[in-house]
Amino acid sequence: MTAVNLALRDVTLDGDLDVPGSARGVVLFAHGSGSSRRSPRNREVAGTLHARGFATLLMDLLTAEEEDVDRDTAALRFDIPMLAGRLVGAVDWLAERGESSALSVGTFGASTGAAAALIAAAQRPQRVRAVVSRGGRPDLAGDALAEVTAPTLLIVGELDHVVVDLNRAAVRDLPGETQLQIVPGATHLFSEPGALEQVSVLAGEWFTRHLGRDAD
Repeated sequence: MTAVNLALRDVTLDGDLDVPGSARGVVLFAHGSGSSRRSPRNREVAGTLHARGFATLLMDLLTAEEEDVDRDTAALRFDIPMLAGRLVGAVDWLAERGESSALSVGTFGASTGAAAALIAAAQRPQRVRAVVSRGGRPDLAGDALAEVTAPTLLIVGELDHVVVDLNRAAVRDLPGETQLQIVPGATHLFSEPGALEQVSVLAGEWFTRHLGRDAD
């Protein structure tokens, strides 16, 4: 794993990039509200994807100074247009970096980060070839939801009732191949025994099917 600085249009963000030899694709992670690239849940999923031959990029969506502000106000974590713009910038950054430039991109978004992941897929349809959402808020993607053509997997915990309903509605709005997977007995954070492992397996299977060599 390599610590990287993503110099985007108006900000520089920290990230962790891991590119195995002969990577089949690269998955860009967008964490949920109040989290960071160090999210243990996203890192567990990333480990499963590494075992399947995928590169991963986990990144902070806020600078250290912005995180201090957000910790007090909780305002920036819900600025979906800003977060999505930074994720789009990361997609472009991957295209310009030698070791990842030839790799198709998948986005993995959790909670509010799922909205940013879906918007990035809508804005970069030639680069983003698959999307996975974990406990996501696809409704926050707004009108961009109807422009997402990448195959999209929505994973929701059975006991996360409001989010289950929001994701069922999103299935009707997404125009491309879409699948809703409800993990039995799981809540929003998938903290129940075995729940996050199910998320990792489902995400790995989806990206294997739609991203990289097997998809080709």
